[in-house]
Amino acid sequence: MAVSVMALCALGQAPAQASGTAEDGPVSIGVIGDGLKVREVRVLLDGWKPGARARISEWRGGEWVRDVRGWKHMASKEQGRYKYEIATWKIDRNFRHRSRICAEVFGHAERMPCVTIKR
Repeated sequence: MAVSVMALCALGQAPAQASGTAEDGPVSIGVIGDGLKVREVRVLLDGWKPGARARISEWRGGEWVRDVRGWKHMASKEQGRYKYEIATWKIDRNFRHRSRICAEVFGHAERMPCVTIKR
């Protein structure tokens, strides 16, 4: 389930039951939490793309449920030689078992990595 993403690891993601990462091409998502409670979500886009925007949504059983957070401009960052765009949201909310938190980056709609929240 969890796919290692260099930038997410370097940003200090702590292990917990609701935590996980996923990537789909240049788009990555990292979820940090405990049990069914999600504390924070991070979305990354490989490379610098000034003006990039991201949003996160909840899915259950392959169906869209709702936007968890709407469009947000991403910040350009560099760590070592790795350049990326990042958006971070504080969530502090419980989700249902097996809900999926998915990331979408404007212009990369075909790439939507998701993390499944499990007990």
